[in-house]
Amino acid sequence: MNTVVEMKGLVKKYGDRIVVNGVDLDILQGECFGILGPNGAGKTTTMKMIYGSVEITQGELYVRGLNTKVNRREVKNLIGVVPQEDGLDVDFTVKENLLLYASYFGINQQVARHRCEDLMRLMRLEEYQDREVLELSGGLRRRVAIGRGMINKPEVLILDEPTAGLDPQARMWIWSFLRRLKEDMNTVIMTTHYMEEAEQICDRIAIMDKGKVLTVGRPKDLIKEHIGTQVVEVEVNVNDLNYYGNRLVQSGYSYQVIGQRLTIHLKEYQNSKEVVSIVVGKKTTVREPSLSDVFLKLAGHDLREGPL
Repeated sequence: MNTVVEMKGLVKKYGDRIVVNGVDLDILQGECFGILGPNGAGKTTTMKMIYGSVEITQGELYVRGLNTKVNRREVKNLIGVVPQEDGLDVDFTVKENLLLYASYFGINQQVARHRCEDLMRLMRLEEYQDREVLELSGGLRRRVAIGRGMINKPEVLILDEPTAGLDPQARMWIWSFLRRLKEDMNTVIMTTHYMEEAEQICDRIAIMDKGKVLTVGRPKDLIKEHIGTQVVEVEVNVNDLNYYGNRLVQSGYSYQVIGQRLTIHLKEYQNSKEVVSIVVGKKTTVREPSLSDVFLKLAGHDLREGPL
């Protein structure tokens, strides 16, 4: 597949503070690419550099072979943006929001109306098109924001935390929609805090922390590479953590301490029964590994709160 977005040594500084620190990424046509990480990791700033909302301090960024520094207008026409805060105009109806946004791209009024009608059907918003935005639920507002981001028929759709704060039903609808969208060979780039979301709909992901990319790959491949085939969680007395940790290392096991739990990552050739014989705990759980395990192993902490 063709490369749609290329980042080469991308850096963003605010004064002496480095927010994005030497990011190299290639994003392919027709894939859903997820950028994961805690708040403050630099993922939203990276997205903003793609669509020109934030200037690049150092490095190069190309969209469809166009340098975003010198071809900003052309690049903006190729991209649709759905920010975390939907930014819908509460004084207008759903339809008026889409038509207003179309005018920013200089789209002919007749063409804009046709596109608006198509997007209403696509996003299942026909019955709400004449309602004011404030009358809508969070899930419906998110659909309007996505529809607005597609009014210019973008080749690349960028979504920042597309399902944050939504109920499970609204979240599942958006997951289903994004799957259909990438089947039509649109490229989707999204940030998310939800590891399950990334695992379900992203073809590849990059995990970022402190402005750097820690790893890139398909979710299943990253789980196998960094964690293995099984995870054993054992809750032990805090005073016994070092003792059992040393026993695990001597027996060739990789583990992490999370609170009062030893989280042991098993490879194909390792056995959960042997782990249970090594570590005597209050409670033991054997489960399948997940992307959350990868994140915690690489970033070394839970998701933080904070900007950027």
